[in-house]
Amino acid sequence: MNKTIITVVGKDSIGIIAKICTYLSDARVNMLDISQTIVDGFFNMIMVVDMPSEVDFGKLNDELQLLGEELGVIIKMQREDIFNKMHRI
Repeated sequence: MNKTIITVVGKDSIGIIAKICTYLSDARVNMLDISQTIVDGFFNMIMVVDMPSEVDFGKLNDELQLLGEELGVIIKMQREDIFNKMHRI
């Protein structure tokens, strides 16, 4: 399994979490942790997920970006090791 960080940002609307989690579940991606908040009508979510090694990271990333466009949000994915290196103090 490969830990991956997924961030979602955009204007709040009904069903964002449900649609993203349903998509990930259908792709056999396990949600380990989810944190979300709404600030002044803007939705922010960060997820830590575990992806099976057979899941194509690039394809999943592309499909999540398309889902984000459909939902009116921006969805970004980063592998945990890259995320940690970028946010190291």
